[in-house]
Amino acid sequence: MDSEKETSREEIADSPLFKGDEALRLVGTQAQKFNEEYNRRLRNKLDKVIIPITAAVYFTQFLDKTSLNYASIMGFPVTGQNYNLVSMAFYLGFIVWEFPTVYIAQKLRLGKYLGVNIIIWGIVLLCHAFANSFHAFFALRFILGMCESCVSPILISIISMFYRKNEQGIRIAYFYAMLGFTQVFGGFVAYGISFYNGGAMAPYKIVYYLLGGLAILVGILVLVCLPDSPVNAWILTEEERIASLERVRDDQGGTENRKFKKEQVIETLLDVRTWLIVLATMLTDIPSGGLTNFSNIIIKNFGYTSRQTLILATPSGIVEVISVVVCGYYSDKKGERMLPVIYATLPTLLGVALMIGFNDSGQKGVLLFGSYLIGSFGSTLSTIYAYNASNTSGYTKKLTINALTMVFFCVGNIIGTEIFQPKDAPAYIPGKAAIMVLLSTQIGVAYLLRHINVKLNIKRRAMIEEIKREKGWTDDNVQKEKERRAFADMTDKQNVFFQYVN
Repeated sequence: MDSEKETSREEIADSPLFKGDEALRLVGTQAQKFNEEYNRRLRNKLDKVIIPITAAVYFTQFLDKTSLNYASIMGFPVTGQNYNLVSMAFYLGFIVWEFPTVYIAQKLRLGKYLGVNIIIWGIVLLCHAFANSFHAFFALRFILGMCESCVSPILISIISMFYRKNEQGIRIAYFYAMLGFTQVFGGFVAYGISFYNGGAMAPYKIVYYLLGGLAILVGILVLVCLPDSPVNAWILTEEERIASLERVRDDQGGTENRKFKKEQVIETLLDVRTWLIVLATMLTDIPSGGLTNFSNIIIKNFGYTSRQTLILATPSGIVEVISVVVCGYYSDKKGERMLPVIYATLPTLLGVALMIGFNDSGQKGVLLFGSYLIGSFGSTLSTIYAYNASNTSGYTKKLTINALTMVFFCVGNIIGTEIFQPKDAPAYIPGKAAIMVLLSTQIGVAYLLRHINVKLNIKRRAMIEEIKREKGWTDDNVQKEKERRAFADMTDKQNVFFQYVN
């Protein structure tokens, strides 16, 4: 392959190699240089729009997702095993629609598709206030899961298109940290509503009116304001769009491509790291699925009232926010993705151990402290998202790995809804012991993923040195070849110049 040959914008559409990213039509295969001060100002401009909007979306999504947790102690009419099934319905809808929704999104403008889904799920939340039977709530939660299944893949895609690898971890953390804030916000809102005497309507209905209205407002914001990609970002001038693409060219991650590529799906399914990520996701979300819907019930069983529980559950959200942001910053600063997973899991293991060991002690303070420590492992899924964003190239492959991650996120959460069985109440010792086993296994999986990437990078560097010797290339020749391939929609396995983040 002749590294000196440059492909013009006009030639791109006819080039068999570059039936690639939309970006090629704007920037071609020859890099254009922008100084770091220009790039810094550009990044700050993107941050002012993308970060607040993605955070608002995730805040709304998780608040909606956990609405059942608050409703459970505010007069929700479904209880016992039927409550577990209603909780599970959300994840069933998520699984059923995950692959269709990401491949539909591939054909459309990401921001517009996301905005429409948010507005629909806002309407579905409003309908919760009018439902009065198990079957109605099951159906609504199923549809809610379908609508929300597109959120994480789209947000991860947008972050990976606009930001460099060493900027992605913290920016994914910024929106993912909203999970912790929703625990705090939702807890205080539910606490305020709990003083309502229910004369006109059940308190849980007020929750659904508020959340449904909020979701519709956020959906409109996304439709109007969220940029879809650097190629057509409304907030950027044409020069800034080019600069935005050039900022990420050297990462070899590409941007978007509207053509579905079956071979990239096959490559994803045959990549051992795919299934380790799937396993890591399940090991995170089985505990998460249980705790999301039962954390308030567990704290209440320490000996507190429902009203006290709403307030006392909020500090674990603060712990999660701190863990997510610190791990996101560390993962970018050190170029690590899996070590933060290990670090975040250790305090959670201690917290669960405290809740088991002091179960019959009557020491409420120790039990509460243990429940707060559990919030630290909330950052693990954020880091897995960042791992996918930084370690996958090829647009169809990115969508596929993100879809698989979210499908098994749901599988984990479905299993998690069954981890705390009514027969084990009020201590739920078997469920807590299971969490310890799962998170201990997570540490081993995270280390193995890191080890594989380290070995792959060593092999890649050796291959590049071999190419240089065979072709007589200099470092400049290598750089030009990297620039040619950057937006060719090649997968990370196809592109020898792609470097993995550990």
